[in-house]
Amino acid sequence: MKNLVEELKWRGLYADSMPGTEEQLLKEATTAYIGFDPTADSLHIGSMVQIILLVHLKNFGHQPIALVGGATGMIGDPSGKSDERNLLNEETLAKNVAGIKSVLSRFLDFNSTDKNAPIMVNNYDWMKEFSFIDFAREVGKRITVNYMMAKDSVKKRLNGEIGEGMSFTEFTYQLIQGYDFYHLYKNNNCMLQMGGSDQWGNITTGTELVRRMGGENAKAFALTTPLITKADGSKFGKSEGGNIWLDADKTSVYKFYQFWLNSTDVDAEKYIKIFTFLDKEVIDGLIEEHKVAPHLRVLQKRLAEEITTFVHSKEELEKAIQASNILFGNSSSEDLKQLDETTFLEVFDGVPQAEIARADIENGINIVDVLNEKSGFFKSNGEARRALTANSISVNREKIKEDFVLTANDLVNNQFVLLQSGKKNYFILRVV
Repeated sequence: MKNLVEELKWRGLYADSMPGTEEQLLKEATTAYIGFDPTADSLHIGSMVQIILLVHLKNFGHQPIALVGGATGMIGDPSGKSDERNLLNEETLAKNVAGIKSVLSRFLDFNSTDKNAPIMVNNYDWMKEFSFIDFAREVGKRITVNYMMAKDSVKKRLNGEIGEGMSFTEFTYQLIQGYDFYHLYKNNNCMLQMGGSDQWGNITTGTELVRRMGGENAKAFALTTPLITKADGSKFGKSEGGNIWLDADKTSVYKFYQFWLNSTDVDAEKYIKIFTFLDKEVIDGLIEEHKVAPHLRVLQKRLAEEITTFVHSKEELEKAIQASNILFGNSSSEDLKQLDETTFLEVFDGVPQAEIARADIENGINIVDVLNEKSGFFKSNGEARRALTANSISVNREKIKEDFVLTANDLVNNQFVLLQSGKKNYFILRVV
């Protein structure tokens, strides 16, 4: 087997592992799992590290299992949380589980017939019939309270370092997650659980349960990835507008692409190793090229291209690049008219807007009236005429003269007109 741990280390995807983990992965094809909590009906880029870890696992000849926590999601993982989570109802959970399954299916082919084909499971399927008494007898008796209280996620809450204590519900979370590992060990020969470094306590409880419930020859291993932060120490995965989601209906492909494109040089050098599958030689070459001419932003562009293609597709990447070029490049009126409403508004986010009646547009309206009376883009007709005479006015990126008449044929997406004075002064007319 190729050395997966070595690969993860140079990429910055390795935090820690239990003794023997690397040797196990080198010895034979190994089944490993990662859990995803259904706290929302999609996943954001905070989950990308774990998705990429599963893909690396598959590429290195091992079998990945993606576990969606329909049962654990009913409780909420206390790791790193200062307060008790709100409990989700079953309807919301079912919607969230379905949404996460849909996202994961874009990266892993769960219908594959390969020997190491990925598997998707939902822990609700085996926990729903498990009575409290049976769980207490079969699982609870295997792990001492002392062992559970020694975990950082529990200790900090109980000591009052964060939050106000911990309910019994959240206290049991590590046992339920631990039982997941045992269930997958017993039914799928799963020997490795992976996750973020904040999951170390929960994961090692699982390895302990496997050893105590699986017999004297039972083997279980753990591997964690570091929590990703930005160079300035701030939390990775959010923009000013909130989370960056992996579904285009929550975060447009344009906005997703821009997030990566706007990475700092330091972050881009780190992210291109973590979030792409480019090999070391290619990445080292890109880093050197970037150092010679950082203003060309070679690293950011390649990073944004690779991960946008991986998450959304090559076609969607090209649309995002086209949308970026509309704002920063030499785009045409036709390029502009191909943008959908969401992308158009995101490209021109923050640009002043005014409304104009559809009847005015359909009848045709003189551009001077548009620039002054109908929009307020210019303060007077005289000022508008001077700008037109100076050839500094564009409608939908095309230069126009004073005799120009605006009609319905000029609408972008049948509702917008982009006015421009000079290179950087934009204004949007919205037809109502």
